[in-house]
Amino acid sequence: MLHYVTIGVLIFTCYHCVMAIISDDDKNSKPRNIKNPNIKAESIEYDKSFENSIRPKDFDSYIGQGELKETLKITLEAAKKRGKPLDHLLFYGPPGLGKTTIAGVIASQMGVEIRITSAPALERPRDIIGILMSLKGGEILFIDEIHRLNKVAEEILYPAMEDFTLDMTTGKSQTAKTLRVPIPKFTLIGATTKAGELSSPLRDRFGMIHRLEFYTVEELAKVVTRTAKILEIRITEEGAKAIARRSRGTPRIANRLIKRVSDFAIVKYDGIIDERVANESLDILKIDTFGLDTTDRALLNLIIDKYDGGPVGVETIAAALSEDVRTIEDVCEPYLLQAGFLQRTPRGRKVSPEGYRHLGLKAPSEQINLF
Repeated sequence: MLHYVTIGVLIFTCYHCVMAIISDDDKNSKPRNIKNPNIKAESIEYDKSFENSIRPKDFDSYIGQGELKETLKITLEAAKKRGKPLDHLLFYGPPGLGKTTIAGVIASQMGVEIRITSAPALERPRDIIGILMSLKGGEILFIDEIHRLNKVAEEILYPAMEDFTLDMTTGKSQTAKTLRVPIPKFTLIGATTKAGELSSPLRDRFGMIHRLEFYTVEELAKVVTRTAKILEIRITEEGAKAIARRSRGTPRIANRLIKRVSDFAIVKYDGIIDERVANESLDILKIDTFGLDTTDRALLNLIIDKYDGGPVGVETIAAALSEDVRTIEDVCEPYLLQAGFLQRTPRGRKVSPEGYRHLGLKAPSEQINLF
């Protein structure tokens, strides 16, 4: 026995000696010059904090969704006067319209912490149980893409949302017992791009359900102006409207485009974004006057050139473009449908006369007669 203990001590000592040697070698070795001297640490930190820095913290700085904001202000004020947590909320709508942002605003206005996670991250029951057990009274749990919750995690949420309890089973077979564990009262905010894929039991447990709408050009121009001010980018009113017109009614796209246009303004122009600079920069990026990018135009041209304007199935379109079906349905289609360039029919997708005109093409005579 003493022999094995001696060998164990020897191995442990050798291991730490080797680690010490490696550590000393790392300290003595010269650092490799792999950093770009033109990139400063603060610029890297700027990129990391970009999303957080431009997110509004209150309703006054949150632009757009006017009816939703007014409803939420009343609901939040009522919850404060009652001294109780807010009802569970569900936000749905296309991506990039500010579902996560408005959840943060609600938490800020209620003066509580917010826990942010996504449904795909809650694979095992212990994941959702661990989060629920760690919540404090009044806190907000935000679950993004909540329609992708697996069945087990969803059923764990049912008693948690209704009775603020967790149903847990201990033991096996004949000795199995069900325990109902109380948890602090909290508010669940769910966000989804596909409200129709939520099960009815889950959807019915939300006290408020709201849809976020696409933004107008005027609202997006305010978003662009606000973001430019935060990032210290010089922009004119006409330049902000030019970017807004090509942002597909989506604040996330508008915020992304202003960074790209700012790059062009700094390198190729005098650093100020006016209407000419914005339009020329976005033309180079191949984003047209309606916000359609290369993929959008390729989709419309494919249906026109290969399938006589449609109708054609979405699986066929995805295969021909070498894109995923979900990319077509979640990224490309919503705006093309909203802009009136694409139509959904029982037999498939079809390019509208407006889509033909946007591409500079003449719509077939039989299609014109239908409208």
